[in-house]
Amino acid sequence: MRLLFFGSSGFSVPALLALRPSISLVVTKKAKPKGRGYHLDDNEVKQAAIAAGLPLAEIGSFRDEEAKKLAEPRPDLLVVVSFGLIIPGWFLDAAAIGAINVHPSLLPKYRGPSPMQWAVRNGDKETGVTIISMAERMDAGEILYQERTPIGPDEDTAALSWRLSLRAAEILPSIVERVTAGGMAGAVSQDEGQATYTAMVTKEMGRIDWTAPAEEVMRQIKAFIMWPTAYTFLDGKMLKVYKAKAPAGAYPRRAEPGAVVSVSPEGIEVAAGSGSVVIEEVQMENRKRMAASEFARGYRQLAGKKLAASPVQL
Repeated sequence: MRLLFFGSSGFSVPALLALRPSISLVVTKKAKPKGRGYHLDDNEVKQAAIAAGLPLAEIGSFRDEEAKKLAEPRPDLLVVVSFGLIIPGWFLDAAAIGAINVHPSLLPKYRGPSPMQWAVRNGDKETGVTIISMAERMDAGEILYQERTPIGPDEDTAALSWRLSLRAAEILPSIVERVTAGGMAGAVSQDEGQATYTAMVTKEMGRIDWTAPAEEVMRQIKAFIMWPTAYTFLDGKMLKVYKAKAPAGAYPRRAEPGAVVSVSPEGIEVAAGSGSVVIEEVQMENRKRMAASEFARGYRQLAGKKLAASPVQL
C-alpha cells in the first residue's frame, strides 16, 4: 500500500512515528525564509522523518510541480495531521481509498485552524479527537471516529496539544487498518447545523486587556501560550506572560485594572476588571523567560506600577 503522510507541526510527530512502518512518503510544508539572513528552519516533521529514515517531500503549494508529482504513482491513502495547507479536491480524488484527517476538536464544533486555542480561550470543559474522511470543504468530512476528553482546569494549549497528539497517535493505526480493509464504510455525516468555525490566531489576540475579568485574562494566557503568547507592557516594554493563576484568597482591594497590587514568592499580583491575576512566569523583551518572582526581585519598585495594553499609556 502506498500511504502518504501529511504533517508540518509538532502535533504531527507522534502520529508519524506511530504509522512509520506503513508510510511510503512524508509530505511537509516547505519552510519560508526568516530573518535578515533568510534562514530556513526545518520543522519538527522534517526532522522526525529524516531521523526515521523516511522519504520526504516539501511543498509550498499544490500548484508546485513537486506537488503534482506526488500523485504519481497513485497513492492508496492520505493521512493528514496538522499539515497547514488546504489539499485540493483533485489531489484528494487521486487516492484510491481516500484521505483521512485528524482534527483536535469535537467536530462539527471548532472547524478551522485553531480549535484547541479557542476551546481553552472560551473556557470549554471538554474537547476531543475526531478522525474524518476528507472532503474539499474544510473539516466537513464524515466522521470515522470521535472521542471526548476533559480539559483540565490548569491545562494550557501546549499541554492539551501534546496530550491530544499522543492520543491521536494511539488511535490512528487501527483506523488506518480499518479503512484499508473496508474503505470509509461506517462514517457518519456531520450535523451542519451545529458547525462552528475558528479564526486564525493573530498577534493582536495575545494583547491583554486588564479591564477584562480575571478569569478571562487567565484563559487568554493559557490559550495563546504557544503563539503569540499573551503580552502586556511595563514601562513601555513588552512583557510576555506565560503562566498565571487566581490568588489564593478573595481579592479584597480596589485598584485600577493593570495595577501591580503585590509582589510575593507566588508571583506578581495584578488587578483586573474584576478580581486579580497572579502572574507566575514572564519574559521581558530582550531578556530570558523566568519565574515572575525572580523577575520582580530584579525590577525595582514594581509594586504600584501599572501594566498597560500599549507601550504608551494614554
